[in-house]
Amino acid sequence: MTPDPTPVGERSRPLAAHLVLGLLGLACVVPIYWLYATSLRAPEDVYSLNPFPWPLSVASYAEAWTAADVPRLLLNTTVMAAMIALGQLLTGLFAGYAFAAWRFRFSGALYLLFVATWLVPFQVTMLPNYVLLNQLGTLNTVAGVVLPNLCSALAVIMLRQHVRSVPRELLEAARMDGRGSWSTLWTVVVPNLGPALAALGVLLFINAWNEYFWPALVMQRSNAVLQLGLRSFMGTEGNDWGPLMATAGLACLPVLLLYLVLQRRIVDGFVRSGLK
Repeated sequence: MTPDPTPVGERSRPLAAHLVLGLLGLACVVPIYWLYATSLRAPEDVYSLNPFPWPLSVASYAEAWTAADVPRLLLNTTVMAAMIALGQLLTGLFAGYAFAAWRFRFSGALYLLFVATWLVPFQVTMLPNYVLLNQLGTLNTVAGVVLPNLCSALAVIMLRQHVRSVPRELLEAARMDGRGSWSTLWTVVVPNLGPALAALGVLLFINAWNEYFWPALVMQRSNAVLQLGLRSFMGTEGNDWGPLMATAGLACLPVLLLYLVLQRRIVDGFVRSGLK
């Protein structure tokens, strides 16, 4: 047998890289495991440091389900996150299609100006948006959370790159076939962006689902979404850790299931990003 000419150092690099990735993955998983482990402890064992909760108890979930009205919070949060993600997908698709497929004066400058809005801190637009919502009478409503978040520079940037990866010949063929811009978008471009739209949609949904500061500002007198419902178990005299962890665990489940269902499309969408 001929010896492997690859140096030992080069052969050990993939092993070292996988070891580092494994340790980083473990560091990410441990807090999530501890969250669910705490939520499954009996109320008298909630402060235990035993990594394996035993006996298992669903008392914290039962208390959280009734005390915080979790079904209503889950419904409101799902509607809020879905509306924000859908709005950002649509505006990102339309703007990305316009920037990638059309040629018009100052298109490059307009695109850079649009991207620059991504660099504006949220604190700069927070007060103007709040004043506008107050004038519209949409404070303490889900609509007040959704309206200022219907456009995302991230969605425009990603979808512009993906639309540019669609062969120009397909777009020219659609125009020669007599299709207008609207028909070309939905019959030619969108079918080729399935993985990208799925990946971006999940990312936008998760970002909207995890948002806390803006809903807390708009809904000062209401715990209408799940993230604000966590405040029900926080008090000046201490936190009720069992139901708090149970509610947080329930908040993680929808996005986890969504990712598991669309995992292949998500990976495919990001792998293809920017590729011709």
